Amino acid sequence: MSDQHAELAEPTAPAASDSPDPDDLWQSITLLHAWLEADQPHGGQEGLLLRTLKLQEEVGEVAQAVIGATGQNPRKGTTHTWDDVQSELCDVVITALVALRTLTPDAHAVFTTHLAGVTERSLGSRRG
Repeated sequence: MSDQHAELAEPTAPAASDSPDPDDLWQSITLLHAWLEADQPHGGQEGLLLRTLKLQEEVGEVAQAVIGATGQNPRKGTTHTWDDVQSELCDVVITALVALRTLTPDAHAVFTTHLAGVTERSLGSRRG
């Protein structure tokens, strides 16, 4: 792993008694990250790259679900629902946040700061 990631603490798998508060997004992301880190076959830079590639896989599953929900494949017809699309979009968000947490232990702060910047750029310049 590169020097910029050297400050990451050794991961520990969540205890069986750890029950994340379903309303605490970042607690869940931290627990999922620890779970993945505890049993990953590839570490360091390679592990980070593979975790990032997982995001592309999840985005592909969104596309597959949209195609299935709209029946765009004449050979298969309608194979998914819009609920399936919602679930796949959630998987994209979770995978992205876990990848961000893999990149930095300050994922919550990095995301919050970035979201505030995007919101300001997008909505701050609106003319009413």
